[in-house]
Amino acid sequence: MTALTFRVACLSFGILLSGCSSSMSDLLGGGDAPTATPAAAKAGAGQGLQPDLAVADDAEPVAVLYNKGLENLQKGYYKTAAKDFDEVERQHPYSAWATRAILMAAYAQYMRNGYDEAVIASQRFISLHPGHKDAPYAYYLIAISYYEQIADVKRDQSVTEKALSALDEVSTRFPGSPYATDAAAKAVLARDHLAGKEMEVGRYYLKRNSLLAAVNRFKTVVIKYQTTSQTPEALYRLTEAYYALGVMSEAQTAAAVLGHNYPSSQWYKDAYTLLKTGGLQPQENTDSWLSKAWKKVTPG
Repeated sequence: MTALTFRVACLSFGILLSGCSSSMSDLLGGGDAPTATPAAAKAGAGQGLQPDLAVADDAEPVAVLYNKGLENLQKGYYKTAAKDFDEVERQHPYSAWATRAILMAAYAQYMRNGYDEAVIASQRFISLHPGHKDAPYAYYLIAISYYEQIADVKRDQSVTEKALSALDEVSTRFPGSPYATDAAAKAVLARDHLAGKEMEVGRYYLKRNSLLAAVNRFKTVVIKYQTTSQTPEALYRLTEAYYALGVMSEAQTAAAVLGHNYPSSQWYKDAYTLLKTGGLQPQENTDSWLSKAWKKVTPG
């Protein structure tokens, strides 16, 4: 999706072996022609970090095969590259390059939008080599493979939940790493997406006068996704729903919290106007679940 994705891949896995013939015939055949697809666009030209230029002995057959996969990867033949790296592991299972090849195959699958295959290969790498120095990238590759599959808020968001869980795991396991930095940024967007889904459903219920069901959805946004961009509207919708239900204390509290945290928001202006039609003003009830929930969450 981003140039950073490609940069971090190059950082750990862009390995070029010396003395290998680039004219060697395709061991697996059936090459795939590179096209200007979203996968190809992921690799930002000229933005890769310095790769680990590890060298294998010229006489090692594994070097020829590994380099072939790397060459196909760089040319955009991702499907063929994945097969080449799989072949490295099959033919040379005890080589250090076989270990690297598992994750290189996963990355090649990711680049061709084969996200499920990328996740499976990355999980296999972690299972076989949990303490390997490249394990952080395997976790990261799982996370971004889920992230790339996030769908419109009108559709099922189970993959978004998997993406958020995986992104948070990267940040927790590898704080301070470039993987954690990128994962944290993507997690913000994933949370906003999940909050957007709750808002979508909540508005649906509100329009059909299913007020309690709507309140529950907006409540989820305030409690679980409070730091997202969806929160101001969620607070307004709670004001609206509680007002319609006749629970004026909660309506006033929602508006008060909205005004305190987003005083210049149009949502607050609308909430203030709504309450004013009933002769009310925003006023926080400190015993309200809303007041307590807000104080428990620290924006980040």
